[in-house]
Amino acid sequence: MKPAALSTSYFSAPLWSVGFRPFFIAACLSGALMPLGWIAAYSGAISYPTLAFDPFISPLHWHMREMFFGFGWALLGGFLLTATKNWVGIRGRNGLILILLIILWLLDRLSMAYGGDWPLALVYGLSFPFIVLVTVLLEIDLIRNHAKDSYRDNAYFILALPLFVAAKFALLSTEIDPALGVSMTLGLFRLCFLVMLERTLEAFMKGGLGITLKRHPIMDHAIKALGFVLIFAYSITPYLQSSIFLLAAFLMLIRWFYWHPLKALRRIDIGVMYLGYLAIVANLALQGMQPFFGHWANSVATHVFTLGTIGLIAPAMIVRISNGHTGRKVTFAQIDKLAIYLMLLALVFRIAIPFFAPDFYTTCLFISALCWLGTFSIIGYRYIPMLLSPRVDGKIH
Repeated sequence: MKPAALSTSYFSAPLWSVGFRPFFIAACLSGALMPLGWIAAYSGAISYPTLAFDPFISPLHWHMREMFFGFGWALLGGFLLTATKNWVGIRGRNGLILILLIILWLLDRLSMAYGGDWPLALVYGLSFPFIVLVTVLLEIDLIRNHAKDSYRDNAYFILALPLFVAAKFALLSTEIDPALGVSMTLGLFRLCFLVMLERTLEAFMKGGLGITLKRHPIMDHAIKALGFVLIFAYSITPYLQSSIFLLAAFLMLIRWFYWHPLKALRRIDIGVMYLGYLAIVANLALQGMQPFFGHWANSVATHVFTLGTIGLIAPAMIVRISNGHTGRKVTFAQIDKLAIYLMLLALVFRIAIPFFAPDFYTTCLFISALCWLGTFSIIGYRYIPMLLSPRVDGKIH
């Protein structure tokens, strides 16, 4: 085969045909390894490499940054690069641009793990191109094709996506309180999952159980508007901030109850999305109570969201999209359900058991990390071969 033909063949391989394929592989690998690597270093079992911004940034900050911008953005990027093409009716990013995005994602991970001895300009130069480029591409697709957009509330994505760049800068800067970056990043992911869940739950309940969810546009927009405001929670006075958090939690909880949760929870493939939704409610409520309970409430709130929402929804999202967008029927095999139950167990060991048995905190962290390893090892084993292969129905993407 001639070099030109080989090159063309590689760029057109199934892996690079649509965004979810390479980025869901990245999510499986990072989801399996990052939590375990963090707790191994936290317990002293291994030594960290020279982290970027070390010693100002501790391994805890590495863990926080990488779970959001490593694992979290592999998952979110894979979803958005796939969903936006359907929302606005376009081909979607593929080929060389996806290869470039994955390379930039890997360079970001490399710089965060080993950049402590590198010039600061080099670390920034490797850390930001991925989040900047993927944001620009998504903005172009949503704005250019806005007239034929299936969802008018994609305006929330258009407004929020560029703020991820600012949030990452706040997390990395040695001159800005890292709490600002954490607050913004958490708020941005929360808003994205709010919008995603609102859409997917309606479709899943209709398709899976034949139930049409009641929609109240005023309440729906109020919840999303409050979610957007809370991106800037760091800058809001404590008691006003608490009021907004608690109001958002209250509205979401009301909606959760009239969206038939008991029927949904009978099926783990749909019920896990309801649990992820409920974890957002718990996150908002806990953050709203921070002035009364201090840092404890904020720490628990963060992990309720990261494990209860992102962690629980991630394997279900990968199963659904990997099946549906490769021409297969969307079904959850028993082993897929096992992966979701393992993530539920991770949540229990990370949040619930340490609360009642603080002496076993480190052990609980290890068990939780092992559950992440088990979950994404199962999902990776099941779906990475599928993500590398052509669609079974003969379509290209």
